[in-house]
Amino acid sequence: MDAVCPVSPHHQEANSSKLKIASVKTLAESSNLASIPSHYAYTTSAFVDQAIHDDSIPVIDFSLLSSSNPDQRSKAISDLAKACEDWGFFMLINHGVPESRMKETVEALMGFFDLTDEEKSEFEGKHVLDPLRYGTSFKASVDKVFLWRDFLRLTVHPKFHCPAKPEGLSKVLAEYSGALRKLVRELLKGISEGLGLEPGYINEAMNMDSSLQILAANLYPACPQPELAMGLPSHSDYGLLTILMQNGVGGLEVYHDGKWVKADLIPNAFVVNTADQLEIMSNGKYKSVLHRAVVNNKAARLSIPFSTGPSLDTVVVPAKQLVDGEPNQAMYISMNYKDYMEFKQSKVIDGISYLNQKSNIFRFMPISARIALSRSRDDNEVFRPIRCMQWVVPIEYSGK
Repeated sequence: MDAVCPVSPHHQEANSSKLKIASVKTLAESSNLASIPSHYAYTTSAFVDQAIHDDSIPVIDFSLLSSSNPDQRSKAISDLAKACEDWGFFMLINHGVPESRMKETVEALMGFFDLTDEEKSEFEGKHVLDPLRYGTSFKASVDKVFLWRDFLRLTVHPKFHCPAKPEGLSKVLAEYSGALRKLVRELLKGISEGLGLEPGYINEAMNMDSSLQILAANLYPACPQPELAMGLPSHSDYGLLTILMQNGVGGLEVYHDGKWVKADLIPNAFVVNTADQLEIMSNGKYKSVLHRAVVNNKAARLSIPFSTGPSLDTVVVPAKQLVDGEPNQAMYISMNYKDYMEFKQSKVIDGISYLNQKSNIFRFMPISARIALSRSRDDNEVFRPIRCMQWVVPIEYSGK
């Protein structure tokens, strides 16, 4: 099971903070790059569990969720509930977002990454809640081993933020994020009904009118040694739902039933996954599932996750309709969403966390127990749930 989560990085002889780190894109485009620099190389145990192809990842037809035929809609809600409970991941087809808008968004974001490193550096951020943040790896100033990715992370709701360059990017992303905002609201209605709640329950309880929505773009350039590099380590997402668009190059892998599964692409489909806050709200019925991003040596991959969470001041608790005593006791404590995000960020050590055998027991504990235990134990003791649990990973890992 250790291979499920990010491996412990090599300890480099050189202090990584002293390395001059440009973008991975610039590095990958170097004419003489035949192998990756040592500070991008992970231990091989990261890839012990090779992913398999599995065509059973659920496919949800969004058009049926809004069907005027009650039987069709009921079946679609049942299928959605089963996908959330069994997988926590599904492919979404017939979602109503035009192919032209999806293509335009991919091209606009690639245009951003095509800016010079100097131009992109104008948009570097420092704090986890900075509304606009560009960077490489995770935290290049402290990482011991660097991720093979460049990223752009934007808060697009309740206020919209976007780089001023390149020209036209803001308009494209505003239109795209607006379309996905509507899509998320409808999906959450179906998810509410699948849980036996009123259609508007999640939208109201999570204060979705002020929802924190983050649009990210992760660029994974072609890598000469993909077996050594890491795109994004194993992680779960911190919000309610994440909707992922890609540029036609695969690399997403999902942990399901004890094995890693390649999320094969379906043209013009979104990949949707449930996240931490939905697990809490559903009292554990819908799990926040581990996933990771691997790289390849043939083509650059662009992933564009759209993460939707509650409003920052929302206190997330299990829905009271799902907590009715034995055997359905509340499995999670309440926590303000902003505090949750900052808590999750504050406990990361060396930028990347990992599991060891002595901490596997915590894998089976609810989030509340892990958080409570983390507050009562020192990080240097034998059990280190904060550093080791998949729930507590850098929230900039908002990507696929």
